[in-house]
Amino acid sequence: MALPSWLERLRAAGKTALVQDGMFPFTFTPLPDLPLGKRKIHYLFEDGKEMAEEYDLKTGQLVSRKWREKNTLGGSGKWQVEVGDPASLLLGGLESELIKESSSNPVFMRKDTLSSFQWRIRNLPYPKEVYSVSVEEEQRCCIVRTTNKKYYKKFSIPDLDRYQLPLDAAALSFTHANNTLIITYQKPKEILAAEEQLQKELKKIKAANSENGDCKTQ
Repeated sequence: MALPSWLERLRAAGKTALVQDGMFPFTFTPLPDLPLGKRKIHYLFEDGKEMAEEYDLKTGQLVSRKWREKNTLGGSGKWQVEVGDPASLLLGGLESELIKESSSNPVFMRKDTLSSFQWRIRNLPYPKEVYSVSVEEEQRCCIVRTTNKKYYKKFSIPDLDRYQLPLDAAALSFTHANNTLIITYQKPKEILAAEEQLQKELKKIKAANSENGDCKTQ
């Protein structure tokens, strides 16, 4: 029997929605210095894995995605960030101080757009011509190299793996500005279509803290 597609797995998962409106408490006025409104979706899959996503309420753009699964003792493991700032999970004074101390080290994070997967590597001061970014089709990953041998990074694109799609070198590009290397991979049409369909379905889920929506938590 064929394995269910990723979209089918998302549909079958238990889902809970919450809405964060980005408005100042006790008012109905959005303020520019507060975070934009977000729709948060929590998925619980048959195998016990959890996925939590945050979407911009206005644009539908994915802001963050993280995963958690059971540990060897059966308890909940730590959240692992796939999209968004990994530092957002670090709480506590000691960890905050460690972040400050290593602030000059390269920081790798993924921050997508509606039409592309995008990664940002901060604290890379070298000029653009020093970098090369390539697709390794057999290893199903992308590799960042520098001619001065100062930085090397290998990373995968889990979305392509989940949808069982090949990597395309023509979809990959990069630029460099303000000590940040920005790597862009244009989303294939199959993923764009699946994401559009998923967004329509997610909007029908009634948020646990909202009166809007067409149905209750699924």
